[in-house]
Amino acid sequence: MDLDFEKAGGLIPAVIQETATKRVLMVGYMSREAFEKTVRTGSVTFYSRSRKQLWTKGETSGHRLLVKNIQVDCDGDALLIEVEALGPGVCHEGFHSCFFRSRRDGDWVVTEERTYDPKSVYGG
Repeated sequence: MDLDFEKAGGLIPAVIQETATKRVLMVGYMSREAFEKTVRTGSVTFYSRSRKQLWTKGETSGHRLLVKNIQVDCDGDALLIEVEALGPGVCHEGFHSCFFRSRRDGDWVVTEERTYDPKSVYGG
């Protein structure tokens, strides 16, 4: 089976799930080159739509994502990548997961504690 990178303009979404907890940590996009680098290196690499370039998770923070398993959906246009997350979190806002807000009474509410200080990792 070939991955269908052309359906969405050369990118496919990749859902990143922590193997140990089954928690979704983040969603990113992969070009064919990012996917091939991910497979080759064992570290998750994405295509940054804003910067128009490849980026391997953890390049700046050190919070790498080590690939444990890769699955593809039935249409070949989305990936589920199970990982071991190295570091206290994957979210650039300092949380373990990028999904740290929940809808409560019509508002988005932060529902967990930060696991690290993003200013100490990314500056600012």
